[in-house]
Amino acid sequence: MFRQSLYGLLLVAMAGDAFAEATRSWQSRATATDTVELFTSEGCSSCPPADLWLRSLAERPGLFSDFIPLAFHVDYWDQLGWKDRLADAAFSERQRTYVRSGAVSQVYTPGIVINSREWRAWFRGAENWSSEPGRVGILQASLDADRRLTASFDGNGKALTLHAAYLGMGIETPVKAGENEGRTLTHDFVVLELLTADGMAPWTLRLPEVPDAGQTRTALAVWVSEAGSPAIIQSVGGFLD
Repeated sequence: MFRQSLYGLLLVAMAGDAFAEATRSWQSRATATDTVELFTSEGCSSCPPADLWLRSLAERPGLFSDFIPLAFHVDYWDQLGWKDRLADAAFSERQRTYVRSGAVSQVYTPGIVINSREWRAWFRGAENWSSEPGRVGILQASLDADRRLTASFDGNGKALTLHAAYLGMGIETPVKAGENEGRTLTHDFVVLELLTADGMAPWTLRLPEVPDAGQTRTALAVWVSEAGSPAIIQSVGGFLD
């Protein structure tokens, strides 16, 4: 009898551990997390140095807690010799929306947007950015074993949009045409799929299976913006493996 009870307790404990491992939770600070967006393309010969710089951010302390990198592969280079398999028209439109809002001067690659503002210092050799994060509120997100994402954020009654993006690490592409012909390009923090949910917090969103782009690791980034605006208010995220 004692052995059976102990065995039952052990099973309950093991089930609890498995659930804890399957459910991942993230919480931001009250101040805004820096977001580093790179608009890039495998068809652009100027992009590999920017891709390399974004990849270097993986080695910096504060990844996903102080800052979150996002690589958006645009599709407007696809007709110029090489079709980027990671590109999405929605990402090109995101960059154009930044231009229409006045946050970015024009559509180009590589284009770097930090905290929803154009950052051109990289072209002058800068590798670090400065920021003065304001207090915006805490974003909480959790993902369970059934890929149900729940998130909460105090938007003070404003209509917000929740964004969830799978990010791929260590993706390699042998480029066989275009400006980077003959090169094998490696990418990190690639936005593989982006989903949104409108309305007021809290949100619940069922995510699809993680896309397979040959990545070595996958992360999830979650952020909120005002409805109709690309500007990121708060973000959070982390690796899934």
